[in-house]
Amino acid sequence: MKNSVPGDKKYIKFNTNQEKKGKLPGKPRILVAPLDWGLGHATRCIPIIHELIRQDCQVWLAGDGAIEKILRGEFPQLPFLELPGYHIRYSRSGKGLIGAMIRQFPRIISAIRFEHKWLKNQLARYQFDAVISDNRFGLNSIAVPCVFITHQLAIKSPMGKWSEKWLRRLNYLYINRFSECWIPDLVGERSLAGDLSHPDVLPDIPVFYIDVVSRFNKIDVEEKKRRLVVIMSGPEPQRSIFENLLIDQLVLYNGTVDFIRGTPVAETILPSTNQLNFYNHLPSPELNKKIAEAEFVISRAGYSTVMDLVQVQKKSILIPTPGQTEQEYLADHLTRNHIAFCIRQENFVLKRELDAAKSFPFDIPATGGQKLEETIKEFIERLG
Repeated sequence: MKNSVPGDKKYIKFNTNQEKKGKLPGKPRILVAPLDWGLGHATRCIPIIHELIRQDCQVWLAGDGAIEKILRGEFPQLPFLELPGYHIRYSRSGKGLIGAMIRQFPRIISAIRFEHKWLKNQLARYQFDAVISDNRFGLNSIAVPCVFITHQLAIKSPMGKWSEKWLRRLNYLYINRFSECWIPDLVGERSLAGDLSHPDVLPDIPVFYIDVVSRFNKIDVEEKKRRLVVIMSGPEPQRSIFENLLIDQLVLYNGTVDFIRGTPVAETILPSTNQLNFYNHLPSPELNKKIAEAEFVISRAGYSTVMDLVQVQKKSILIPTPGQTEQEYLADHLTRNHIAFCIRQENFVLKRELDAAKSFPFDIPATGGQKLEETIKEFIERLG
């Protein structure tokens, strides 16, 4: 983690002269900052940022690395503050993930304390009216309303119910420091996150379910048989392990594959062939179209990816990250409810899974409500 005074000028990057103009009358200035634990936290903030802009807010962004690359690409006109991420790494095996997370726990706590001090400095300097944090535990303040976005109120653990209760208490200890909590999920039996977002006990602060939140739209294009889209995501080294496993099998696939590696800051681009096309990253409109054209999408069982696929009503084959209890629970929940076809990485065989997916009884829930628009409108009214 970088050692620097929070708010040091070298951390601050602006795309416009907006900071020189000061706050605009009647326009709340809102800081949006997603976690860097995979790309999903940033991509699911994209529709939230669009809606804030549509409702006449001054939006500022914060992050670093791949998160910064994605948000700058989507919103080049918005001011950006560099905020170091948590920089989590997974183990090479699923069994070693718990140990890897325990070893990194002190660094995570340090990062949370750093971002809390960082926010105090930025509030004094830029006079934000509110903060929206996607899973960044330190971005709370008693000075302004602060929203915490998460789909994971309950945390699954391989060590049993006692550890899950302890983890939930720890989770709520941080969440309750915010003004309110927004949960991107459906309410009722068709919930995408299941027990993760609908636990028996909720945080003490107001909780709002804001429906499926996705940067994509369902578009009418011709679906092409024997065309796959592969979307990689998640921390290393598991991202690369999964990538290599898929490439070894895809080279034998008799069809077309668009392979999005999920590495927006990478300089190296893998060479494409006539049938296997590699992209480090694609802007949302291009990826939206490629997904719509595909027969199946193959990806991790990351929650933001799940919301994107449900939004566009696309059939998918999802492989949870080994040892990541959240994704393993999601995979079981999604398969049981016929939302996605899921298989463990150690059992993955491309041809067999494609054949199984073709006969799988997909029943993808419909979306399209106005909950996000309504939630943001009411939030702005409360600011007023």
